[in-house]
Amino acid sequence: MSIIISGLRLPLESDDYEAFSLALSRAGLLKSDVRSLSIYKRSFDARHGKITKVLSVLINAPEVENEIISRASKSEVRKKAEPYRIIPKGKKTLSTPPVIIGFGPAGIFAGLMLAKHGYRPIILEKGSEISRRDQAVSDFFSRGSLDETSNIQFGEGGAGTYSDGKLTTRISDERCELVLSELCNHGAPEEILQLSKPHIGTDLLKEIIKSIRREILSLGGEIRFSTEVTDFEIRDNALCAIKTGEEKITCEKAILAIGHSSRNTFEKLLKSGVSISQKSFAVGLRIEHRQDAINRAMYGKYADHPILPPAEYNLTDYQNGRSCYSFCMCPGGSVVAAASEEGTVVVNGMSLHARNGENANSAIVVSVTPEDFESNHPLSGVSFQRKIERSAFTLGGENYFAPCQLVGDFIKGIPSKKSGMITPSYPIGVTFCDLSGIFPDFISDTIRKSLIIFDKKIKGFGFEEALLTAPETRTSSPVRIVRNQETMESITVSNLIPCGEGAGYAGGIISAAVDGIRAAERIMEEYKPLED
Repeated sequence: MSIIISGLRLPLESDDYEAFSLALSRAGLLKSDVRSLSIYKRSFDARHGKITKVLSVLINAPEVENEIISRASKSEVRKKAEPYRIIPKGKKTLSTPPVIIGFGPAGIFAGLMLAKHGYRPIILEKGSEISRRDQAVSDFFSRGSLDETSNIQFGEGGAGTYSDGKLTTRISDERCELVLSELCNHGAPEEILQLSKPHIGTDLLKEIIKSIRREILSLGGEIRFSTEVTDFEIRDNALCAIKTGEEKITCEKAILAIGHSSRNTFEKLLKSGVSISQKSFAVGLRIEHRQDAINRAMYGKYADHPILPPAEYNLTDYQNGRSCYSFCMCPGGSVVAAASEEGTVVVNGMSLHARNGENANSAIVVSVTPEDFESNHPLSGVSFQRKIERSAFTLGGENYFAPCQLVGDFIKGIPSKKSGMITPSYPIGVTFCDLSGIFPDFISDTIRKSLIIFDKKIKGFGFEEALLTAPETRTSSPVRIVRNQETMESITVSNLIPCGEGAGYAGGIISAAVDGIRAAERIMEEYKPLED
């Protein structure tokens, strides 16, 4: 086992290896005391007008580990945990392979773990595999021709495929490192293991997902694309089969990893007696600045320094008991068309690995709670989202153009007529207008007030010619598919394990993948691998 020394601050121009001397000093060791030293994590602190490197160092010194821990403060020194291992412990025999519904992050990692351990899962995905999905997305971007089964939301890799591949997470779970390691095994750059805010980029992520797919197939798993679940067969409050059109797939265990936009499936689950409850989420819009302006605001005189990545930000404000915050910030990225239903407009953000685009964008969203919905129906959150999306479609011109407004005009409450210094990156086209016509008043009012506050936190954030494109409605699932805390199964339908973002138990690629692994483990704890 090794020791991690964290919080090592160095000047921007310094060599990373200077952190080794600092780590040894902090641990009270000589270089001869240790077997090896390496950089464990790396980040930059751009606060207070001064940029510093913040590093963590991994020390391999097994003979003196306990001595180091005993004399160092807990905040800066900890033991590095052993790599997380999954060991099947189940005794029961499966007569049919487990079924996974959905091939986004949760479904991918549930499928990978089950396949690695001999369970040969059957994976059902509503959308297409990557190459066909890319073509469908391209057709939508270029011609406004929407495929409701393969788009930014649905298809191989899930919604995360087209969202920059951000790997930052707030959860603390030993499985997080397992997820990162598997991504690296399938082609992700090794830097994701060190960066405090790792990302892969949409371009690289597509190839990584293909590689994982190939491994699942090589291990006996089965993946059926363009296969939508049409019904659930439930007997004595237990799932016994899944229907996909004319086919019925008998199963003893199924993992539900359907993603936050699977509205048709939410309806089918509710009709089948699966317990679903309303859940809070957030709604807002995308703001675009020039990336070089964000770099100057965040890095000051160091804005063009070659070692620094494109600058990111994280903003939060509270107005009348509601939070307004930046979400899914995409440095050097673009705003994308993310609708999954005809007659709606939805926006999201995306970056490639290089993050070298002209614009930076992020969502600016306002918290929405069940008290804001029009009824107590479990799917009222979906109705709330859909109403905004349809209003945006109408305001945009009913051609999938996105409504757009300059920040200065939005704050003043007057319609915009054209763009200024910043070119809209939304691919289909934009219609300049007054965005307040899309949202309930409390959302528009909260964003107006918060933009003024954000401008005080980041100079130039409220630049009058910055662009607002709307609406961002798919920040997280509007429902929670209620599950038993211990078994992870639905509280009303046994044998069904809801997990990931769509079930309301994750937010982002890493947390969804971790929840998918936990779902797979639940099956492995009860059942032994399938015999050849």
